[in-house]
Amino acid sequence: MPRLAFTVASRVIRQLTRDRRTMGLIFIVPLVVMTLIGLSFPETSVLDYIAPALLATLALFFGFLLTGISFLRERSQGTLERLMASPISRLDLVFGYLCGFFLFALVQTLIILLFTIYVLKVSYRGDLWQIFVFQVIVIIGAVNLGIFISTFARNEFQMVQFIPLIIVPQVFLCGLLWPVSQMPYYLQWIAKFLPLTYGVDGIRALMLQGQNLLDIGKEVGVLAAYAVGLLILAAFTLRRGAST
Repeated sequence: MPRLAFTVASRVIRQLTRDRRTMGLIFIVPLVVMTLIGLSFPETSVLDYIAPALLATLALFFGFLLTGISFLRERSQGTLERLMASPISRLDLVFGYLCGFFLFALVQTLIILLFTIYVLKVSYRGDLWQIFVFQVIVIIGAVNLGIFISTFARNEFQMVQFIPLIIVPQVFLCGLLWPVSQMPYYLQWIAKFLPLTYGVDGIRALMLQGQNLLDIGKEVGVLAAYAVGLLILAAFTLRRGAST
Protein backbone atom coordinates (compact mmCIF):
# COMPACT_ATOMS: atom_id res chain seq x y z
CA MET A 1 0.00 0.00 0.00
CA PRO A 2 1.41 3.44 -0.86
CA ARG A 3 2.50 5.47 2.18
CA LEU A 4 -0.09 8.23 1.68
CA ALA A 5 -2.88 5.70 1.23
CA PHE A 6 -1.77 3.98 4.44
CA THR A 7 -1.96 7.34 6.22
CA VAL A 8 -5.55 7.85 5.05
CA ALA A 9 -6.51 4.32 6.10
CA SER A 10 -4.96 4.78 9.53
CA ARG A 11 -6.84 8.04 10.07
CA VAL A 12 -10.16 6.41 9.09
CA ILE A 13 -9.54 3.54 11.49
CA ARG A 14 -8.65 5.87 14.37
CA GLN A 15 -11.69 8.06 13.76
CA LEU A 16 -14.15 5.17 13.69
CA THR A 17 -12.66 3.40 16.70
CA ARG A 18 -13.07 6.60 18.75
CA ASP A 19 -16.82 6.56 18.06
CA ARG A 20 -18.03 4.08 20.67
CA ARG A 21 -21.61 4.13 19.42
CA THR A 22 -20.53 3.24 15.89
CA MET A 23 -18.24 0.49 17.16
CA GLY A 24 -21.05 -0.92 19.27
CA LEU A 25 -23.40 -0.98 16.30
CA ILE A 26 -20.77 -2.66 14.12
CA PHE A 27 -20.66 -5.56 16.58
CA ILE A 28 -24.25 -5.69 17.81
CA VAL A 29 -26.31 -5.18 14.63
CA PRO A 30 -24.99 -8.29 12.79
CA LEU A 31 -25.64 -10.43 15.88
CA VAL A 32 -29.20 -9.14 16.24
CA VAL A 33 -29.96 -9.61 12.54
CA MET A 34 -28.57 -13.15 12.43
CA THR A 35 -30.38 -14.09 15.65
CA LEU A 36 -33.68 -12.95 14.16
CA ILE A 37 -32.93 -14.88 10.97
CA GLY A 38 -32.16 -18.01 12.95
CA LEU A 39 -35.42 -17.72 14.90
CA SER A 40 -37.38 -17.07 11.70
CA PHE A 41 -36.30 -20.37 10.14
CA PRO A 42 -36.92 -23.10 12.71
CA GLU A 43 -36.40 -25.84 10.09
CA THR A 44 -32.67 -26.37 9.70
CA SER A 45 -32.98 -27.62 6.12
CA VAL A 46 -34.52 -24.33 5.01
CA LEU A 47 -31.93 -22.29 6.87
CA ASP A 48 -29.10 -24.40 5.44
CA TYR A 49 -30.28 -23.54 1.93
CA ILE A 50 -30.97 -19.84 2.38
CA ALA A 51 -28.04 -18.99 4.69
CA PRO A 52 -25.35 -18.85 1.97
CA ALA A 53 -27.34 -16.33 -0.07
CA LEU A 54 -27.99 -14.30 3.07
CA LEU A 55 -24.27 -14.22 3.86
CA ALA A 56 -23.48 -12.63 0.50
CA THR A 57 -26.47 -10.28 0.70
CA LEU A 58 -25.67 -9.03 4.20
CA ALA A 59 -22.00 -8.58 3.32
CA LEU A 60 -23.03 -6.32 0.44
CA PHE A 61 -25.64 -4.46 2.47
CA PHE A 62 -23.57 -3.78 5.59
CA GLY A 63 -20.44 -2.95 3.61
CA PHE A 64 -22.34 -0.53 1.40
CA LEU A 65 -24.18 1.17 4.27
CA LEU A 66 -21.19 1.48 6.60
CA THR A 67 -18.94 2.88 3.88
CA GLY A 68 -21.50 5.18 2.30
CA ILE A 69 -22.53 6.86 5.55
CA SER A 70 -18.97 7.11 6.89
CA PHE A 71 -17.57 8.49 3.63
CA LEU A 72 -20.40 11.02 3.44
CA ARG A 73 -19.47 12.16 6.94
CA GLU A 74 -15.92 12.73 5.73
CA ARG A 75 -17.25 15.07 3.06
CA SER A 76 -19.69 16.93 5.31
CA GLN A 77 -16.97 17.58 7.91
CA GLY A 78 -14.61 18.96 5.27
CA THR A 79 -12.02 16.24 5.81
CA LEU A 80 -12.20 14.99 2.25
CA GLU A 81 -11.80 18.49 0.82
CA ARG A 82 -8.66 19.05 2.90
CA LEU A 83 -7.21 15.75 1.76
CA MET A 84 -7.98 16.61 -1.86
CA ALA A 85 -5.89 19.76 -1.44
CA SER A 86 -2.89 17.68 -0.34
CA PRO A 87 -0.38 16.06 -2.75
CA ILE A 88 -2.10 12.67 -2.51
CA SER A 89 -3.57 11.33 -5.74
CA ARG A 90 -7.26 10.54 -6.03
CA LEU A 91 -6.57 6.83 -6.57
CA ASP A 92 -4.38 6.65 -3.47
CA LEU A 93 -7.04 8.53 -1.52
CA VAL A 94 -9.81 6.13 -2.56
CA PHE A 95 -7.53 3.16 -1.92
CA GLY A 96 -6.79 4.48 1.56
CA TYR A 97 -10.48 4.86 2.33
CA LEU A 98 -11.10 1.40 0.90
CA CYS A 99 -8.57 -0.17 3.26
CA GLY A 100 -9.87 1.77 6.25
CA PHE A 101 -13.55 0.96 5.74
CA PHE A 102 -12.72 -2.57 4.60
CA LEU A 103 -11.41 -3.47 8.05
CA PHE A 104 -14.75 -2.73 9.73
CA ALA A 105 -16.78 -4.37 6.97
CA LEU A 106 -14.52 -7.39 7.36
CA VAL A 107 -15.23 -7.53 11.09
CA GLN A 108 -18.97 -7.48 10.48
CA THR A 109 -18.72 -10.16 7.81
CA LEU A 110 -16.59 -12.36 10.07
CA ILE A 111 -19.09 -11.98 12.90
CA ILE A 112 -21.96 -12.97 10.62
CA LEU A 113 -20.09 -15.93 9.12
CA LEU A 114 -18.92 -17.37 12.46
CA PHE A 115 -22.32 -16.80 14.08
CA THR A 116 -24.02 -18.55 11.17
CA ILE A 117 -21.70 -21.57 11.29
CA TYR A 118 -21.14 -22.05 15.02
CA VAL A 119 -24.28 -20.62 16.66
CA LEU A 120 -26.98 -21.24 14.09
CA LYS A 121 -25.29 -24.53 13.19
CA VAL A 122 -25.75 -24.08 9.47
CA SER A 123 -24.30 -27.02 7.55
CA TYR A 124 -21.83 -26.45 4.74
CA ARG A 125 -19.72 -28.64 2.47
CA GLY A 126 -16.88 -26.40 1.29
CA ASP A 127 -13.77 -25.21 3.11
CA LEU A 128 -14.47 -22.45 5.60
CA TRP A 129 -11.38 -20.47 4.60
CA GLN A 130 -12.48 -20.45 0.95
CA ILE A 131 -15.93 -19.23 1.97
CA PHE A 132 -14.26 -16.44 3.94
CA VAL A 133 -12.00 -15.47 1.02
CA PHE A 134 -15.02 -15.28 -1.27
CA GLN A 135 -16.81 -13.06 1.26
CA VAL A 136 -13.76 -10.80 1.30
CA ILE A 137 -14.12 -10.31 -2.46
CA VAL A 138 -17.80 -9.44 -1.98
CA ILE A 139 -17.14 -6.84 0.70
CA ILE A 140 -14.33 -5.19 -1.27
CA GLY A 141 -16.87 -4.57 -4.02
CA ALA A 142 -19.44 -3.42 -1.43
CA VAL A 143 -17.02 -0.89 0.07
CA ASN A 144 -16.07 0.47 -3.34
CA LEU A 145 -19.75 0.68 -4.26
CA GLY A 146 -20.46 2.64 -1.08
CA ILE A 147 -17.64 5.10 -1.80
CA PHE A 148 -18.77 5.57 -5.40
CA ILE A 149 -22.47 6.02 -4.68
CA SER A 150 -21.85 8.37 -1.74
CA THR A 151 -20.37 10.93 -4.14
CA PHE A 152 -23.89 11.47 -5.50
CA ALA A 153 -25.49 12.10 -2.08
CA ARG A 154 -25.38 15.41 -0.23
CA ASN A 155 -26.64 14.16 3.13
CA GLU A 156 -27.28 10.93 5.02
CA PHE A 157 -30.96 10.89 4.08
CA GLN A 158 -30.09 10.85 0.38
CA MET A 159 -27.51 8.13 1.00
CA VAL A 160 -30.10 5.93 2.71
CA GLN A 161 -32.46 6.47 -0.24
CA PHE A 162 -29.91 4.77 -2.48
CA ILE A 163 -30.53 1.50 -0.62
CA PRO A 164 -33.90 0.80 -2.30
CA LEU A 165 -32.38 1.96 -5.58
CA ILE A 166 -29.09 0.04 -5.48
CA ILE A 167 -29.42 -2.81 -2.97
CA VAL A 168 -33.08 -3.87 -2.93
CA PRO A 169 -33.34 -4.64 -6.68
CA GLN A 170 -30.30 -6.89 -6.34
CA VAL A 171 -31.92 -8.70 -3.41
CA PHE A 172 -35.00 -9.47 -5.50
CA LEU A 173 -33.12 -10.42 -8.66
CA CYS A 174 -30.04 -12.25 -7.35
CA GLY A 175 -31.77 -15.55 -6.66
CA LEU A 176 -32.11 -15.11 -2.91
CA LEU A 177 -35.90 -15.36 -2.85
CA TRP A 178 -36.49 -17.50 -5.95
CA PRO A 179 -34.32 -18.96 -8.73
CA VAL A 180 -33.24 -16.54 -11.42
CA SER A 181 -34.14 -19.15 -14.03
CA GLN A 182 -37.82 -18.87 -13.04
CA MET A 183 -37.93 -15.11 -13.59
CA PRO A 184 -39.15 -13.44 -16.80
CA TYR A 185 -36.47 -13.29 -19.46
CA TYR A 186 -35.91 -9.55 -19.18
CA LEU A 187 -35.33 -9.87 -15.41
CA GLN A 188 -32.87 -12.71 -16.02
CA TRP A 189 -31.04 -10.42 -18.42
CA ILE A 190 -30.87 -7.66 -15.80
CA ALA A 191 -29.71 -10.13 -13.14
CA LYS A 192 -26.66 -10.97 -15.25
CA PHE A 193 -25.34 -7.44 -14.68
CA LEU A 194 -25.82 -7.40 -10.90
CA PRO A 195 -22.82 -8.26 -8.70
CA LEU A 196 -24.96 -9.84 -5.99
CA THR A 197 -26.14 -12.46 -8.49
CA TYR A 198 -22.58 -13.71 -8.79
CA GLY A 199 -22.07 -13.39 -5.05
CA VAL A 200 -25.07 -15.61 -4.32
CA ASP A 201 -24.20 -18.14 -7.03
CA GLY A 202 -20.60 -18.33 -5.89
CA ILE A 203 -21.19 -18.80 -2.18
CA ARG A 204 -23.96 -21.33 -2.81
CA ALA A 205 -21.56 -23.34 -4.93
CA LEU A 206 -19.02 -23.26 -2.12
CA MET A 207 -21.34 -24.05 0.77
CA LEU A 208 -24.02 -26.25 -0.81
CA GLN A 209 -22.10 -28.06 -3.54
CA GLY A 210 -18.67 -28.24 -1.94
CA GLN A 211 -16.90 -26.57 -4.85
CA ASN A 212 -13.70 -24.56 -4.46
CA LEU A 213 -12.63 -21.11 -5.60
CA LEU A 214 -11.19 -22.46 -8.84
CA ASP A 215 -14.54 -24.04 -9.71
CA ILE A 216 -16.27 -20.69 -9.37
CA GLY A 217 -13.65 -18.73 -11.26
CA LYS A 218 -16.32 -16.96 -13.29
CA GLU A 219 -18.06 -15.58 -10.21
CA VAL A 220 -14.76 -14.59 -8.58
CA GLY A 221 -13.58 -12.89 -11.77
CA VAL A 222 -16.80 -10.92 -12.26
CA LEU A 223 -16.84 -9.73 -8.64
CA ALA A 224 -13.17 -8.76 -8.82
CA ALA A 225 -13.82 -6.84 -12.05
CA TYR A 226 -16.73 -5.02 -10.39
CA ALA A 227 -14.52 -4.12 -7.42
CA VAL A 228 -11.72 -2.73 -9.62
CA GLY A 229 -14.17 -0.89 -11.86
CA LEU A 230 -15.94 0.73 -8.92
CA LEU A 231 -12.59 1.73 -7.41
CA ILE A 232 -11.65 3.53 -10.63
CA LEU A 233 -15.08 5.15 -10.94
CA ALA A 234 -14.90 6.33 -7.34
CA ALA A 235 -11.51 7.91 -8.02
CA PHE A 236 -12.84 9.73 -11.10
CA THR A 237 -15.93 11.06 -9.28
CA LEU A 238 -14.10 11.94 -6.08
CA ARG A 239 -13.52 15.61 -6.88
CA ARG A 240 -17.18 15.98 -7.78
CA GLY A 241 -18.12 14.54 -4.41
CA ALA A 242 -15.67 16.73 -2.52
CA SER A 243 -17.09 19.90 -4.03
CA THR A 244 -20.78 19.18 -3.42
